[in-house]
Amino acid sequence: MTFRTPGPGRGLGSGRSRLVVPVLVALAVLLIAYLVFTAVWTNLLWYRSIGFSGVYTTQLSARAVLFAGSGLLMALAVGANMVVAYKVPPAYRPLSVEQQGLERYRAIIDPRRRLVTAGALVALGVLTGSSVMGQWPTWLAFLNRTPFGVEDPQFHKDVSFYVFTYPFLRLVLGVVFATVILSIVAAVMVHYLYGGLRLQGPGDKASPAARAHLSVLVGLFVLLKAFAYWFDRYGLVHSERGVTTGASYTDVNALLPAKTILAIIALICAGLFLSNLLRRGMMLPGVGFTLLVLSAILLGGVYPLVIQQFQVRPDELAKERRFIERNIEATRRAYGVDGAQVVAYGTQVETDPKKLRAAKATIDGVRLLDPNVVSETFQQLQQVRPFYRFPDILDVDRYLINGKPTDTVVALRELSGAPAGQQSWVKDRMVYTHGYGLVSALGDQLADGGVPNFLTKDMPASGDAQIKVERPQIYFGERSPSYSVVGGRGQQELDYPDNSAAGQKNNTYAGKGGVPIDSFFHRLLYATKFQEKNLLLSGAINKDAKILYDRTPREMVQHAAPWLTVDGDPYPAVIDGRVQWIVDGYTTATGYPYSENTSLGNATRDTITDTRSAVARQANDTINYMRNSVKATVDAYDGTVKLYQWDTSDPVAKTWMKVFKGTVQPRSAVPKALEAHFRYPQDLFKVQRQILAKYHVTDPSAFYNGEGFWDVPEDPGAKGRRQPPYYQSVQMPGAPGKSFSLTTAFNPRNSPNLAAFMAVTSDPGNYGQIKILQLPRTPPAQGPGQVQNSFETDPQVKDALYKLQQGNTTVKGNLLTIPFAGGLLYVEPMYAKASGGSEQAPYPLMRQVLVRFGDRIASAGDLPAALEKIFGDGPAPSTGGDGGDGGTTLTGDARQAIADLQKAVNDFEAAQRKNDYGAMGEAWKRIKAAKDALAKAGAAPKATPKPTPTPGNS
Repeated sequence: MTFRTPGPGRGLGSGRSRLVVPVLVALAVLLIAYLVFTAVWTNLLWYRSIGFSGVYTTQLSARAVLFAGSGLLMALAVGANMVVAYKVPPAYRPLSVEQQGLERYRAIIDPRRRLVTAGALVALGVLTGSSVMGQWPTWLAFLNRTPFGVEDPQFHKDVSFYVFTYPFLRLVLGVVFATVILSIVAAVMVHYLYGGLRLQGPGDKASPAARAHLSVLVGLFVLLKAFAYWFDRYGLVHSERGVTTGASYTDVNALLPAKTILAIIALICAGLFLSNLLRRGMMLPGVGFTLLVLSAILLGGVYPLVIQQFQVRPDELAKERRFIERNIEATRRAYGVDGAQVVAYGTQVETDPKKLRAAKATIDGVRLLDPNVVSETFQQLQQVRPFYRFPDILDVDRYLINGKPTDTVVALRELSGAPAGQQSWVKDRMVYTHGYGLVSALGDQLADGGVPNFLTKDMPASGDAQIKVERPQIYFGERSPSYSVVGGRGQQELDYPDNSAAGQKNNTYAGKGGVPIDSFFHRLLYATKFQEKNLLLSGAINKDAKILYDRTPREMVQHAAPWLTVDGDPYPAVIDGRVQWIVDGYTTATGYPYSENTSLGNATRDTITDTRSAVARQANDTINYMRNSVKATVDAYDGTVKLYQWDTSDPVAKTWMKVFKGTVQPRSAVPKALEAHFRYPQDLFKVQRQILAKYHVTDPSAFYNGEGFWDVPEDPGAKGRRQPPYYQSVQMPGAPGKSFSLTTAFNPRNSPNLAAFMAVTSDPGNYGQIKILQLPRTPPAQGPGQVQNSFETDPQVKDALYKLQQGNTTVKGNLLTIPFAGGLLYVEPMYAKASGGSEQAPYPLMRQVLVRFGDRIASAGDLPAALEKIFGDGPAPSTGGDGGDGGTTLTGDARQAIADLQKAVNDFEAAQRKNDYGAMGEAWKRIKAAKDALAKAGAAPKATPKPTPTPGNS
C-alpha cells in the first residue's frame, strides 16, 4: 500500500474552499446592507420631495433608540445572568450517568463558549429590538403627552394617563417581564450544564449558589407581578364585565380590592425569595408562592364571580346604574356626539292644502344626480379616449353657480394606462403619465334625455367658466400609475388627443414634486427599488427628469402624518384654479376610560365599501375615541401636501404636533376658499351614527332596558348591506336656510319602521352641528325599506316603470329623506340603462323621479312634475302623526288620545318590570280609555301596542 503526500495544489485548493463560505457570507451581508440602504434612502428622498423629511427621520430615530435600548437590555441582562451562572459552578459534581452525558456537551461547548454565547445574545437582542421598535408611537406619545382636562370618575386621573401613560407602562412591564423570564431560562440552562442543578442523584438538587441566583431572579419576577397587579387596577376602566364598558359594580367592589391585596401578597412573596440570599431553604419562598397562586385563584377569580352571581345579577340595574351613567357620558364625549341635538319631530305635520302648495316652492336644489350611479354615464360621455377613466363612485361638493351654493357632482378624468396593444416601458412610464381635467355636473338638474347637465366638460375644458381649472393635469390621483418618469428636458407627456397635425396635445411636467432621477446614483437606487433595469439603462431619461411614486392622496397623507387614520374617500375640489385633493385625517385612541369600543372597519361598512373599489375600507381596528383633527390637501399637479389643524381642542392631535413639530399648520392658516369646500367626513359620521343608535338614550334605566335603541337601515337597493349616508342640501326645522349636510335615517331596533333622521352640516358657519329628528313611536313612520316597497307596489309607479323597462334595465338612485312641512318627503331618481343591442356600453340615464309625502305617491319625468302631482290643485295628502309618511288624518282629539295611549303603555311596562300589579291594572284601564277615545276621534292607529297579559290585568 502506498501513501500519497498531498501536493501543493491540493493544499491550495483546500485553502480556497475554506474561503468560499466567508466570501459568500460577506457578499450576502453587503447585499442586505445595500437593499436596506436603498429602502431607507429612497424613502428619505420621497419625504424630502414633499417637504416632510423630519417625519421620516423622527420615526427612524425612535425606532433606532427602541431597537438598541430594548435589544441591549435583553442581551446584557441575559448575558450577565449566564456569566454569573458560569462563574459559580459547584466545587464537586457527584459522578452519575447524568453528569457523564453533560460532560460530553461541556466538551463540545467549552472551546466555542464565547462564540456561541455571543451569537445567541446577538440573536436575542435583534429579535427583541425588532419586536419593540414597532411600538415607537407609544413611546413618542408618552414623551409628548397632553392633558385632556377630564378626569375619570373612578381613580380621578386625567384621561391622558389612560391614553398615553398606561400603554407605555404596560410596554415597559412587558419588556422587563420578558427579560427576567429569559434570564431565568438561560440561568437554569447554564447551571444545569455546569452542575449547579441536578435532576438525578441523592442530596440537594441545587447548589447554594444556584439556589441563591435563581431565588433572586424569581423574586424579581414576583416583584414585577406585584407592579403588574397594581397597574391592573387602572385597566379596570376598560373592563367588559358589566352591562357596559368600564369598571362595573363587581370590578369596583370585588376585583379592585382583590388586585390591591394581590399586589401586597406579591411584594411579600418577592421578599421571601430574596431572603434566600441570607439563609438556605425554600420553605418560606414556597409557602409565599403557594399563597400567591391560591390568592390569585380565589380573590381574582372566584370572589368576583360570587359577587356577580349573587349580588349583581338579582338586582342588576340598581347595582350598575351608576356605572352605566359613567359609560354614557364618557362614550358621548369620546366620539364627539355629546353636543348632538335630539328634537321631537313629526307630531304636527302640515295638512292645509294651500300652505303645502306654498311650501312646495321651497323644495329646490334636491340632488337627483346620484354619484353612486352615474359613473358609467360620465365614462361614456366624457371619457374621450379609452386610456382615461373615472372612479366608480363620484363625489359631491358645492360650488357657487350664478352666485348660489349648488350641489355639484365632480370627478377627475384619470389615467388608466396606455392603450391595449401599444404598451412599452417608455409609453407606460414616460408618455402616459397623468390624467387630464375635472368634469362637473349640476346635482339638481339634468339635461334633455336624462343626461348630466355638465358644468365643465371635454378636453380642453369647456362649459361653465365659474369652475375654472388652470392646471388640469392630474399627476397625483387615486388611479395614478405606480411610478412615472416625468419632466425631463424635451420630454413629451400626453395631455390629450386633438385635431392638430401632431394629433395630440403634450405637456412637460414642471411641478416641484417628485424625486430627481437624472443621476446615475439615483437611477441605480430606483432600478433596484422597482426591479426595473430600464430605469438604469434607458437613454430616454433626460436631464431634470423626476420620478413620481407613492402618489395617491391617501397614502401621501398617511406617510406625511403616520399618526392619522385617513378617511376612505378623498375628494377633489378646485381651489383658486388648481385641483386639490381634500383628505380627512382622524386621531383615534383605544384607552379612553369608560368609553364603548367600536370596530372602525365594521362601523364604516355599507353598500359602497362592500361593492365598490373607489372608497377604501378601514381596517378592523378597535377604537373608543375619534376626532376629525386634521384636514389635508394634496395638489393634483405637483403633489404638494399640506396639513391643517381642524379640531383645535383635541389633545391627541396636540401631542403628535409636539412630536412632529411644524408639520401641521394652525386652523387660522386654512384659506377661506378651501374651507368653503370642506365636507363633514363620511367615516367619522358612520362611526358617530353607530354610536348614536344607542347613545342617544341618556337615561341609565332606559339604556339598560334597551328602550329606544336604533339601527342603521338596510339599503333598499342592496339587501343585507347598510344604507350609506348621503350628501345633500337640506333645511332642518328651525334653521334659517339650507345647509350642505351629510344625512342618514334610523330604524327602531329590529324593526323596518323609521325612528329618526340625522343630519350634520358642513357649512363653515356651523360646521359639525349634529341634529336628530326623532319620530313618534305611535303610529309608526315607514322606514326607507318600506317606502321603497310602497314605490314598487304603487299602480302608477308600476305602470311608469313597466314602460321604462321595455328594452332597459332600471337602476335605483339614492332614496333621499328630506324634512318638509313637519313631515318627511322622500325623493328617489330612477335610471334606465339599455339592456343590449347598443354598439357602445350601456349607461344609466335618469328617466323618472319618485316622490312620496304622507300616503300620496307620484312618479314623473322630473321633480317639479312629480311634486305638482302631490301638491297640485288636488286634495291634500294625508299626513298623519307619523311624520308625514303614512297613517290617517288626525284631529287634535286624536293626537291627544295617541299621547294618552303611549303614556299609559309606558306606565304599564314600568309597573310590569316592578311586578306592581295594582299599577298595572290602573294603567290597563287607561289604555282601554285611550283606545276608546281614539276610536271616537275617528282615527284609530294602525297598530295598538299590546302589553303582555299578566295576572291582574287579564
